Amino acid sequence: MFKHRIKAVYILIFAVLIGYGSYASQFPGSWIGFKPFRLGLDLSGGSHLVYQADVSKVDPAAVADAMKSLRDVVERRVNTFGVSEPIIQVEESTFSDKQNSHKLIVELPGVTDVEEAARSIGATPSLEFKLVSAKTYDAFQASSTVSGLSTSTQAAAYLALFQPTGLTGRMVSKATLQFNQTTNEPLVGLTFTSEGRDLFATITKNHIGDYLGIFLDGTPISVPVIRDAITDGSGQISGNFTTNSASELVRNLNYGALPVPITLISTQTIGPTLGAAAVNGGIRAGIIAFILIGIFLIAWYRLPGLVAVVALAVYTAIMLALFKFIPVTLTAAGIAGFIITIGMAVDANILIFERMKEELARGRGTFDAMHEGFARAWTSIRDSNVSSIITGVILYYFGSSSIVTGFALVFVIGVLVSMFTAITASRMFLYAVASQKESKLATFLINNGFKK
Repeated sequence: MFKHRIKAVYILIFAVLIGYGSYASQFPGSWIGFKPFRLGLDLSGGSHLVYQADVSKVDPAAVADAMKSLRDVVERRVNTFGVSEPIIQVEESTFSDKQNSHKLIVELPGVTDVEEAARSIGATPSLEFKLVSAKTYDAFQASSTVSGLSTSTQAAAYLALFQPTGLTGRMVSKATLQFNQTTNEPLVGLTFTSEGRDLFATITKNHIGDYLGIFLDGTPISVPVIRDAITDGSGQISGNFTTNSASELVRNLNYGALPVPITLISTQTIGPTLGAAAVNGGIRAGIIAFILIGIFLIAWYRLPGLVAVVALAVYTAIMLALFKFIPVTLTAAGIAGFIITIGMAVDANILIFERMKEELARGRGTFDAMHEGFARAWTSIRDSNVSSIITGVILYYFGSSSIVTGFALVFVIGVLVSMFTAITASRMFLYAVASQKESKLATFLINNGFKK
């Protein structure tokens, strides 16, 4: 008995700490750090844009990389808006046409000027090669912390070092990931068009030892040293690359300057007032659901019902912490899924309590009835939750919109957490408060309904 009570206390302390942590992190300057809940567009307000991508001229084997690069380019552009927690994702549909349909979904919380957002996102990104002499570059490094560029003045001065060469991304025909045969260092190989080959040859011949900056959307992504004159239209970019960073640079060079053509097919603007109303409505519905379920559990199941309410509070604390620290982007559909899982979290407890009632009716003692009730209910709990998880996973992977996937993600997390609170938390709490002595009062408290 004492062992069960110690475990129950540990679970309560754990739940209180993570619950308080979730609450405290809502406010700037808290001891745990400022980490508010991530709200989706429908709750925070903003703009929702859907683009159709034209991949008809892309090699089928390269479509995935092309779409990833498109997403990266758009994400860089969106970051210039100063948007908090933008969501940029690609979506592939195989249900409407014989050929796959590729879409780019852009959600910009807090951005209500949808025309400006669409204009900035749809602009053609630029890839440029710019020169800076070794003397100028090294002098700047000696006088400033170039890697940090901690101020806007430093950043502007750094960018001003580089001079245009006329060599742009339209003159790059192909970039490939390569490796140094001696050191196995990742390299980026370049192949230029005929026009680019001639210009690149002139640049490299006249500027050996200088730096050739590669700029994507005005941001330097690599600044290699020109080591030799290159006249065959191909070259290598070397540096402190990892395989992942070199692969990303290859994608940017192949698709950054000439992204997959996109067409804006739908826009939606959600005002902040509507979003705030949705949040308040969801919170109010959750509180009402919790209270009504708690009243029913205590009135019908007595002591086990009270234990289930405490376990439900533990469940809520864990879920809110997971929403914040995974993090999960909460939408109105996600909140609905959470409220549904509050009810589902009680299902397992009800199965256990009903099995306990059957064991009591067979003449078992209170403690034995609890033990057998949990044991007998486990297979039903396991099978029902596994089927729910399978359904949620299918919804998540095959959902055609962020609304469906948001609901599915919260649903699956809720089912998994409910299994823990029902099988572990509820059992520890019930064992901790159950009486070892048999009496009419003990039997009444552990039983359910209005009959003896």
